[in-house]
Amino acid sequence: MIIISYKQLEHGKGLKAPEYETKNSAGMDLMAALGKDETLTLKAGGKAMIPTGFAMALAGGYEAQIRPRSGLAWKNSITVLNSPGTIDADYRGEVKIILINHSAKDFTITRGMRIAQIVIAPVTQITWNMTRDLSKTDRAEGGFGSTGFKP
Repeated sequence: MIIISYKQLEHGKGLKAPEYETKNSAGMDLMAALGKDETLTLKAGGKAMIPTGFAMALAGGYEAQIRPRSGLAWKNSITVLNSPGTIDADYRGEVKIILINHSAKDFTITRGMRIAQIVIAPVTQITWNMTRDLSKTDRAEGGFGSTGFKP
């Protein structure tokens, strides 16, 4: 298990830190850190950047992936616009979530509402090696749909 230091920002005070809801959860829910009596209306087809009220210090070799909550997506057509969003290990600012409303109805976000989830994942960095020829495969240059159903 890795330990991640986080800082609760002033507008995040009173909100729980992200936590796993079940023993085998991959993601932790993130909450909207709006003001106590503040609401944000996400217009039909609209987008907004929602604060979470915390910042963190990821160790090198890790990233935080921001993903939609399946229930919010299924029931309300609300999802993370840049899914999955990536937070790099050297970022120290507030975690914010870009939500988009794909429904035909406005959606209201309130303080403490679970709006997305965060997954911590290892990162592999690579070095490119330019070559004239690539290794051969059965697929070769077959692109989109090339491995699908063939009548």
